[in-house]
Amino acid sequence: MLKPSAQRERVLELLEHEGGVTEESVRKVSRETGVPEADIWGTGLFYTLINKPGRRVRICDGLTCQMAGADELTEQLKAQGKTCERVSCLAQCDRAPATLDEDLELITYEGKLYGVTPDDPELPMNLAGEQDPSYSGLARARELGAEAVIDQIEASGLQGRGGAGFPAHFKWRSVLTQKEAERYVICNADEGEPGTFKDREIILRQPHKMIEGLAIAAWTIGANDIYIYIRGEFTNEIRSLQNAISEAEAKIAPIKIHVAMGHGAYICGEETALIEALEGKRGMPRLKPPYPTERGFRQKPTLMHNVETACCVPAIIHRGGEWFKAQGRTEPGSKLYCVSGHVNNPGVYELPLGVNLDELVEAAGGYEGTPLAFSPGGASSGFLPMKYRELPLDYKQLADVGSMLGSAGLVVLNDTVNLVQAVQWQLVFFERESCGQCAPCRIGTRYLSRQVDKFVQLGDEQALEMADDVGWEMEEGSICGLGMVAAKPLESAREHFPEAFASKARED
Repeated sequence: MLKPSAQRERVLELLEHEGGVTEESVRKVSRETGVPEADIWGTGLFYTLINKPGRRVRICDGLTCQMAGADELTEQLKAQGKTCERVSCLAQCDRAPATLDEDLELITYEGKLYGVTPDDPELPMNLAGEQDPSYSGLARARELGAEAVIDQIEASGLQGRGGAGFPAHFKWRSVLTQKEAERYVICNADEGEPGTFKDREIILRQPHKMIEGLAIAAWTIGANDIYIYIRGEFTNEIRSLQNAISEAEAKIAPIKIHVAMGHGAYICGEETALIEALEGKRGMPRLKPPYPTERGFRQKPTLMHNVETACCVPAIIHRGGEWFKAQGRTEPGSKLYCVSGHVNNPGVYELPLGVNLDELVEAAGGYEGTPLAFSPGGASSGFLPMKYRELPLDYKQLADVGSMLGSAGLVVLNDTVNLVQAVQWQLVFFERESCGQCAPCRIGTRYLSRQVDKFVQLGDEQALEMADDVGWEMEEGSICGLGMVAAKPLESAREHFPEAFASKARED
């Protein structure tokens, strides 16, 4: 048990300030916070941005960046004398191969095209439109009253845009009805799902819509404090967010916004792991129930939303829930779809929820080469063949074919890609990013990655004999969604592209 005076929530920030985890920094942070040194070691070593000192260039080895030549770029930078580190997805898939310099600033390369949907005032989020810092939606919400606001959220059919697709109104009502008066709103801006970069563009282009949506939520549920947990690698986005907050403070008062920077852990995209990180601990998911709406941050009722979910709220309050609902095709609302890989103009496109792959890629300038497969919702969604190119990209119909929309991070793969190698890349990601808390995920991610390596290196047909059983154990026994879906890239590729594995087995 920590002493009541211990300041655990300051641990990660102070370690970052000290330049990372060293004997000296741990000793200093322990003295300043009252947290035991052993606890600080265990916490700090969990996060990749602070677990070791020193300056280095970070190169993404996510699926899109690997296809775009991340290995070759790494060798070039090493030849220039750079210290390099390969890292998980940097949420810059439209700028692949994504690279951050020693100060976590994005390195851009000539000739890389990326885009967003052109300015259209009829779009709920309208990334390319002018910013509106008036906060008239918040004023409107205060006129309507809390119950009427939640009624509009319910009428809109708004689902969580972070990946789970959970009805937003249910969360709002759950927090509002709690007996505990101290409540919090948290925005999950720790965007790390491979193929996903929509939240990044919202923060850069429309931060006031996100802030206003969070303020409306906070006022509605009776919360005085909003915490925005944003990726530590998002240096440009952090600056944009801080500027917008300074402009918004007087308009949202007495509500206060606090910015907490992540320290490098994909698992903190899971809501309870994020709360653990905010509290200065290792980002390990909690067992549920209780859910955050009952006992979340500091064990108080907490409403957590993704950046995109919050960004939808002002338009709903201004134009009504039914209007927003009608923006969708098969499910309510418009959706920010990320598309990268083998397309001519990767980017973020706001389209009716339920468009198909061909429609999305048309907005992105068309296919590059002959398309072979696509990953519809990040690494967690696995791979689908092009026979599903006309399937609505929504929550239900992708689930019906064994995939998921998730955070709508679509990656297109053409016929130059080795599907087995693509599976390897995705499995490396899950092995690296497992928090290690539960055995099915900790052991299973490593096992699957090693067995696919063995299959590739030796052409051993028996290497994957137990893969389906291990995948089932992970899905059934893991604490959080990472372990539940980590086998999906391998399972889906073997189901839809058996020839890719059969051909390897016949080699030699």
